[in-house]
Order: sequence, then C-alpha cells, then structure tokens
Amino acid sequence: MTLNEMKIGQSATITTVGGDGALRCRLLDMGLIPHTKVKLQKVAPLGDPIEILVRGYELTLRIEDAQKIEVENVEAKE
Repeated sequence: MTLNEMKIGQSATITTVGGDGALRCRLLDMGLIPHTKVKLQKVAPLGDPIEILVRGYELTLRIEDAQKIEVENVEAKE
C-alpha cells in the first residue's frame, strides 16, 4: 500500500521511499525513511494534499509524492 491509500487516523510504517534523484533526497531529508512510523492526520477537501504525523511533526505532502512512498499497515504486523 502507498501513503496516499491510508485512511484518516490510520498508522503505518514506511517500507520503501521511491522517486528519482532530487525528489527522493527531499523525501528522505523530511524524515520519510524506511522503518519510520507515520499517521495520516488530515486530507484536504478536494483530496490533495494530505497531512501526516511523522517523527513528532506534521508534514503536508502532495498526493503525487505520497504515491511514491510504500507503507505497511501497523495493525497487519501485530
């Protein structure tokens, strides 16, 4: 599943960060690295962008960028 497929209030763990070159580096610099727990906080009224909670801060991402981040549902691991 990718980050944009999560439901509001759902938590997941990042498994893979995709993208090419500068985009991938930017995502990693924002703290979106594998094995990091994230939680979907809000979705804009028209569906783009989304707001996630990662490493104690709120981060807003475009859907286009969120589609490049693979996550694993936390409940599925338990």
